Amino acid sequence: MSPPTPTILGIDPGTRVSGYGVLELSARGPLYRASGTIRPPRAKATAGDRLRALRDGLLRVFRLHRPDAVALETPFVGRNVKAALRIGEARGVVLLTASEEGIPVHEYAPAEVKRSVVGHGGASKPQVASLVQAWLGLPAPPKPADAADALGLALCHAQRARLGPILRPPSSSPRRREPAACPA
Repeated sequence: MSPPTPTILGIDPGTRVSGYGVLELSARGPLYRASGTIRPPRAKATAGDRLRALRDGLLRVFRLHRPDAVALETPFVGRNVKAALRIGEARGVVLLTASEEGIPVHEYAPAEVKRSVVGHGGASKPQVASLVQAWLGLPAPPKPADAADALGLALCHAQRARLGPILRPPSSSPRRREPAACPA
């Protein structure tokens, strides 16, 4: 019997939309398992309702995919302080929920994720999505951008933590696993 393969869940946190991406690490490298977004059920939801929806969605993803680790983007300070505070609230929900489920969280700066996936820290969102597609042998770049960013976080963690074989640059060989549906 072979040992279980590690599963990484990348999360791009937000209070209106949070992206997630799930990778399984095999002897051949990372395999795509699933990706998507968690959104509140109503566009005009209160802040508390949005955070509750994020927690409920995270619990569904955690229980469906049983990740061994969570990769989360570190906060960054932009020009919009209000947006930074909302992202901080979402990060708090992710950190608390992962802690309650006993899943370790590893944090990476946005530039570190871009360097890991694309090769330089100033990459654009379309560049990240395109290279995530290449790394995972997907037929198209993951959409929406929140899901692509979450998969980039999972790839970054796989490389930084040296999980499984040392990852090689993208090749043309497909390494896709059929995605599981997640009602998030």
